[in-house]
Amino acid sequence: VPFLDPAYTKDQFQAAGREVILTFGLLSPNKGIETAIEAVEQLVDEFPNLLYIVLGATHPEVKRRFGEEYRLSLERLVEQKGLGGHVIFHDRFVNLRQLIQFLVAADIYLTPYKSKEQITSGTLTYALACGKAIVSTPYWYAEELLADGRGILVPFQDPNAMADALRRLLRDRAARDAMRKRAYEFGRRMIWPQVASAYVTLFDQALQERRKSTVGWRLRKQHKEWHSLPEVRLDHLRSLTDDTGIYQHSIFTIPNRVYGYTTDDNARAVVVTVRNWELFKDETVLPLIARYLSFVHYALDRKTGRVRNFMSFDRRFTDAVGSEDSHGRTLWGLGEAIAVAPSKEILGFTTQLFQLALPACTEFTSPRAWAYSILGLVSYLKRFGGDREAQRILEELGDRLWRTFVANATDDWPWNEEVVTYGNARLPHALIVAGRSLEREEWEEMGLRALRWLMRVQTNEREGHLSVIGNNGWFRKGGERARFDQQPIEAAALIDACYDAYRITQDTDWRRDIELCFNWFLGQNDVHQALVDLHTGGCRDGLHSAGVNMNQGAESTISWLIALQRRHKLLNARRIG
Repeated sequence: VPFLDPAYTKDQFQAAGREVILTFGLLSPNKGIETAIEAVEQLVDEFPNLLYIVLGATHPEVKRRFGEEYRLSLERLVEQKGLGGHVIFHDRFVNLRQLIQFLVAADIYLTPYKSKEQITSGTLTYALACGKAIVSTPYWYAEELLADGRGILVPFQDPNAMADALRRLLRDRAARDAMRKRAYEFGRRMIWPQVASAYVTLFDQALQERRKSTVGWRLRKQHKEWHSLPEVRLDHLRSLTDDTGIYQHSIFTIPNRVYGYTTDDNARAVVVTVRNWELFKDETVLPLIARYLSFVHYALDRKTGRVRNFMSFDRRFTDAVGSEDSHGRTLWGLGEAIAVAPSKEILGFTTQLFQLALPACTEFTSPRAWAYSILGLVSYLKRFGGDREAQRILEELGDRLWRTFVANATDDWPWNEEVVTYGNARLPHALIVAGRSLEREEWEEMGLRALRWLMRVQTNEREGHLSVIGNNGWFRKGGERARFDQQPIEAAALIDACYDAYRITQDTDWRRDIELCFNWFLGQNDVHQALVDLHTGGCRDGLHSAGVNMNQGAESTISWLIALQRRHKLLNARRIG
């Protein structure tokens, strides 16, 4: 595409003499078009000829599940703001020739997306290659592509900042053209002849390096590490689940009805099933999500605002009030469901339940209950970032947890208690994600330090595999750590924590730690026996000195699935990257 003046094709769209802003792509709620419309509203008085074109059909999956609800809401917003002459929707697919004509006609290209974690955007690449002045939210791909003055980045869901950026470009033709030129020149690197040439160079380098045996070994090792993962199978999870919820225990692989159900396990099951939906969009998991959420709903006592935990097989709760930890895990499960809700109905249900359950956590004294509540709040705020009460509670719980570390941690014992017990990695994990969410660097650093130490003290010095602290004695400061009984929940919590540590810091040591913890399930452990049944997705209940516990209960099975899902998500991101 040559470097053309936008006026060249404007007359084809009845836009001659108008300033044109363009957004294109499949329409869905994560595109943030409503923010762009609010920004345009602030500009039309100064630029009465302004035209914002939203080009693209509704995403097929969105249309299948929700119809045209999002598009209609945008059209209503335009009507309410009196912008009918300034915002036009072209609800259609376009071929490449038509797309280029729209792009050439645009004075400014706009991507108002909502999600930071977007690692690619074909639409942004097209706009850059056509030499457009670009305004975008700072998702990962935009930060990389628009560096060095090739575009302007504005905060997510901030119409005022977006309007300011657009206004600067509309007022200053020289600055706009200079930005266009920088974008166009950079885009020349992305045309097919240049890309092909770069691949040829890369292949030549790879062939030369492959001749070295050590490099060949590293390549084979990397292939094994990142490309050979078991399938995520939910067979055993389903066999542990009836129309009430998931059973707590099993005898070998047979559900044990004697001990009934727990809210703990059903909340964890919410986590694993909504993550499965996020990864694979498998609709067969939706009935499971509904069943576990229904259990959690029934467990919440509306009078006390607390969940009950233990339910017998005849569907009677045997405790009046559950533990603080079980309530925290409930908030964690609900928060995860809110963040990636498969439908508006599930989003509405979980949001209502979360808000009913949230106030109680401010009265808790258990650091682990705080930690699980924090994890739920961070996920909730990904969806509802403007909820000030949730932000306040996150700040309060994060500060409490951080202060326990400040009060107890020393150079050789960077922990918040005198004994390391159960669910340990959730404590630094909560500090890390809360610190990043609230921009509290001291929390994040404390969490990372504690997690590094936790990995170090749970790595077998002689053989280098994971050796988690056993629950038969725990690990007291100044004492010897218990070697057995080792529980799958500890390895899964470490993987979850290391996953977010890697996501936040991009330090590849965390990726190696994830591999170490994952291999614990597969037999690289103190008894050199695998805990998982790869055919059913079940997991045995722990490591004893005599070998593995052959029962496959809910907590262990869910722990394995959480670990495996995190590995799959990391693999997917690495393949895309």
